[in-house]
Amino acid sequence: MAEVGRRIGRHVQKLPTWPVYLAGVVPAAVYYYWALTGHLGVDPLPVLERQLGKWALQLLMLTLLVTPLRVWTGISLLKFRRAFGLLAFFHVCLHLTTWLVLDKQFFWAEILTDLTKRPFIILGMTAFLLLVPLAATSNTASIRALGGVGWRRLHRLSYVAVILGAVHFSLVAKTWTFESILYVIGAVILVSVRLPKGLGGGKSRNPA
Repeated sequence: MAEVGRRIGRHVQKLPTWPVYLAGVVPAAVYYYWALTGHLGVDPLPVLERQLGKWALQLLMLTLLVTPLRVWTGISLLKFRRAFGLLAFFHVCLHLTTWLVLDKQFFWAEILTDLTKRPFIILGMTAFLLLVPLAATSNTASIRALGGVGWRRLHRLSYVAVILGAVHFSLVAKTWTFESILYVIGAVILVSVRLPKGLGGGKSRNPA
């Protein structure tokens, strides 16, 4: 199995990264178009916000899955991990911007009330703030400046962010659905296996 995975990984590594970025932004553009043209129902904003948030969570989970996938199957998507992470942050920004601009329309009194009194908003904003330094340092220059160990330590903030994001996604619906429970369980499992004891004591040389 591992040998087959490594063969697949070698072929995958030959692919360019730009199709990943393109595939990552096109669906969001389509959903915005659908929202503007009435294809998301009479109240499109909740649908748009939820879908953008779901994609952000899925992409963040995919980013954290890269290392376990390589360890367990031999399939390496390391070449695309930065793209997955940046696309996750891109969708988080779209999710937040849609909420601020289209939903709340910059009514700052209402926004500040939500940010202080609504738990799921607080969790979502916290996750966003944790992801900001990760997106800002998702480049080779930052890895060199921070050093591999320092960079990996900083990017472990993604462990907290993905769990907060999963809980945020679940609380938005005001009820725990099977889907939301799966996201929370998946996030916890991903974080658990990514902790040092979960993947061979954290000996990987690749920034994670």
